[in-house]
Amino acid sequence: MKLITGRTGDVRIQLFRYMVAGMTAFLVDAGLLALLTECFGEDLLLLWTAIAFIAGLCVTYLFSIHWVFDSRRFNSRTAEMTIFALIGVTGLWLTELLMWFLAGKNGIHYLIAKVITTILVFVWNFAAKKLILFRER
Repeated sequence: MKLITGRTGDVRIQLFRYMVAGMTAFLVDAGLLALLTECFGEDLLLLWTAIAFIAGLCVTYLFSIHWVFDSRRFNSRTAEMTIFALIGVTGLWLTELLMWFLAGKNGIHYLIAKVITTILVFVWNFAAKKLILFRER
């Protein structure tokens, strides 16, 4: 049950939980991306990507502070959310760059490009959040 309930400092359990959080955020992100793209067209794909990414980022933040990580480096929620947002903006920049490169320049279907992009940005996000935000002081 430790895998699912209670706080833990075990990085393997945190990684597993972050994967669950990430999959949930991906479903929100990709689902919203597909919805916006199918309803309003691919002409604004990068805008739809940004909106969907931000929605997924909010899901990840909630999971991170309530379930994934056991310690928080900052007492200030404002500082924590600012750094979380900066990590997210870097992830968004990477997402936009990779979506542009894979879907825009190389003609890969946008949902396949999204899967590839998500895996790469996932690694960045977990490492940055664990090392910068959610470690003991």
